Parts: sequence; C-alpha cells; structure tokens
Amino acid sequence: MNTQKLTYQYKTADVVVKLIVINVVIFLALRLISFFMQVQPQEITQWLVLPEDLGSLITQPWSLVTYSFLHYGFGHIFWNMLVLYMFGRFVLNLFSETRFLSIYLLGAIVGGLLYVIAYNVFPVFSNTTGFLLGASASVRAIMIFIAAYMPQSQVRLIFFNVKLWQIGVFVILMDIIQLTSGNNAGGMLAHLGGALFGYVYARQLLKGKDIGAWFERFLNNLADAFKPRKAKPFKKVHRNQATQSRSRRSKVKEDKSDHQQKVDAILDKIGKSGYDSLTKAEKDFLFKAGKDN
Repeated sequence: MNTQKLTYQYKTADVVVKLIVINVVIFLALRLISFFMQVQPQEITQWLVLPEDLGSLITQPWSLVTYSFLHYGFGHIFWNMLVLYMFGRFVLNLFSETRFLSIYLLGAIVGGLLYVIAYNVFPVFSNTTGFLLGASASVRAIMIFIAAYMPQSQVRLIFFNVKLWQIGVFVILMDIIQLTSGNNAGGMLAHLGGALFGYVYARQLLKGKDIGAWFERFLNNLADAFKPRKAKPFKKVHRNQATQSRSRRSKVKEDKSDHQQKVDAILDKIGKSGYDSLTKAEKDFLFKAGKDN
C-alpha cells in the first residue's frame, strides 16, 4: 500500500482516529519488539507504565500519560478503542478536537492519580504491588462526559435504543462491582477516576464553567511551539541607481526632493538592520512610495 497515501489519510483524520491509530501502532510495535528480542513486553515498558509507588512516580512523572497508551492484550485494546470510537463521535459533533483531547488526557491523569493515591493511602492495598496501563480511564472520561452532557440522547445497541445516561450508570455500576470483588481493583479505581472527571467536567460546562480551559491553552501553546515558523515575505524595493554608491549618493542628494531623501533613508535602514527594524509609519510610507512610482 502507498505509504504517502497512508500518511495523508492519517494527517487528515480526526483526533479520534489518530488516537486509535497511535494506540494500535504502539501495541503492535511492542509485541514485535518483545518477540524479536525474546523478552516480555513489561520489560520494555517498565518506564512507561504507571507505578503504584509514589517515589517511583516522582522519578517518572510522564507515566501519568504514557500508561494510557499501553495495553495488556488484544481484548483489552479492542474494547477500549471500540468504545472510544463510538462515544468519541458524539463529543466531536459538539466540541473541538482540542477539547476532546483535553478530556481524554485529563481523564487519564485523574484516573492515574486516584490509582496512586489509593495504593498509598488505603491499608487494603498496603501488601500489594503492581502497575497501571491501558486507556480505560481516558475512555471512561469521554463516555461519562457525553452521557452527563446530553443524557437523553440515544444510541442503537443491537435491537434497542438506549439513552446515554443509562449506559453511563451501567458502566459505573459494573466498575464498582468489580472493584469490591477485588478483580483488578487498581484498574477499576482508575476507571472511576476518569469517569468522575468526565462527569464533573460536563456538569460544570453546562453551568458555563470550563474547568479544562487551562489545559486546552496548554495544548494549543504546545502545538504552536512545534509548528514551523513561516518566513515573512520579502518585499522587494528597487533603489534609484543614483544611490548605489556613497560618492554618487552624496552628490545626487542635493538635487533630490525631501520625499526621495526619506525613501533613501528608509532603504539605508533596511540595508543595515533589516525590514523588520522599520516602524509602522516607515513601512506605510515605503509601501505608498512604491505604489506611486
């Protein structure tokens, strides 16, 4: 398949598709690397997964985000990406891609923080060790956000129409049941953290308060920092031949009008300091002079 065509399709895709592609590529790349190097995937990702130990988190703070792009197995990534695609479409129909990405990343961060806090505060986790990975907290944030923002909207599930708030309640109840059963309790805490953030974000947004605006500004500034700067177009201004040498210029200046002398002074300033050194008034004067000639 044409690589350039794939690159173009990726660049023109929306943020939901891009996130799915990134997650799938990372998943496949880690499997291939571990296969050829004859090592377990966790040996490669130990600096990317989120540790439960607070001291370890301090040494790898980036793991609050990177853990959400790693997955255990095919079923883990398949269901996360399927739900992300379904509910991500609802969000993108109403909001910008930057806001979507803010919900996704902040959901991962809040879910990860709840996981770490629980393991360091609650005695029930004192004798357990582990780490966190997976996009579930981010996906929960997206799902519960849209369920709380437009709860009466419906989605078709096989033969039935189900309201978004009903799906949200069902998912939260399932996470709580699995949490109390002890089955992947840490992961369920991260799920609930992402869901809590999505709910609070949506409810505050309905009240007119955007609690994620600061993060959107951060993402925009980060994107601007990596954009190539466009060079300002060069404005070509032809000098009068009489100004090409110092000796000739000093002789001819006596016969020039004040208007032409001002033009020459501006051109000299450009030659010494560049076009950007001109004031707005000088730029306007030079532009007008060029039109009159």
